Amino acid sequence: MTYPIPNVSTDLTGQVALVTGASSGLGVRFARTLARCGARVALTARRLDRLEALAAEIRAEGGEAVALELDVTDADQLLAVVGQAEAALGTVNILVNNAGIPDAQRAVKMSVDLIDRVIGVNLRAPYILSCEVARRLMAARQPGRIVNIASVAAFEYSGNGAALYSITKSAVVRMTEALAVEWASANINVNAIAPGAFSSEMMDGMLSRVGDISQRFPRKRIGDPAQLDSTLLFLVSPASEVVTGACIRVDDGQSGR
Repeated sequence: MTYPIPNVSTDLTGQVALVTGASSGLGVRFARTLARCGARVALTARRLDRLEALAAEIRAEGGEAVALELDVTDADQLLAVVGQAEAALGTVNILVNNAGIPDAQRAVKMSVDLIDRVIGVNLRAPYILSCEVARRLMAARQPGRIVNIASVAAFEYSGNGAALYSITKSAVVRMTEALAVEWASANINVNAIAPGAFSSEMMDGMLSRVGDISQRFPRKRIGDPAQLDSTLLFLVSPASEVVTGACIRVDDGQSGR
């Protein structure tokens, strides 16, 4: 049996993408990248002013974007925002679950409120949102792509704080695997990216606390968010048609295996 040459195009014209945590850091880069490839993008986060500014930039470049305020700890808002994005742009067929928060504390020092918040933002929110997007895609009989942003922390923990962050990101990887199997028959691909140390507001905050960690890495550098573009675009393009349930580590060799 012969197969056609795979489509490696990054033309996302006609696609509708919803990106969480799109007001800063990697979320801004992901939104811009998808828009520049032709996707209509729903930008979501709590800071609506930042979203509006980003949406204006995207429109100025000829793209299409809408800013939607979203607190990912609120289940009602998670369910509603998908409908809002659909009303503005069409059925969401690309979801990037990017919103996340660190805990930066040792486990025994965390308050119950902080435990609930970290689990809520890092795991509960992407699960609820993924299920709502998948439900609508199944009802519309359309295929889709879900990309969860995990972390290399899912695979290792040094014991120096942020245990719960590591736990939730490990759960995101398992969620990716499980939902990929459940939704394969509906042609919904679910994959994850596990970045290492990349420049972002979260990373800047950590560097201010612990100093320049890049000197511990083999290549002695922090990643540029632009270096995640190719992995994201692969996972939302036809080239990855049979790739589902995968977690791609993008860490510049910063961590062991």
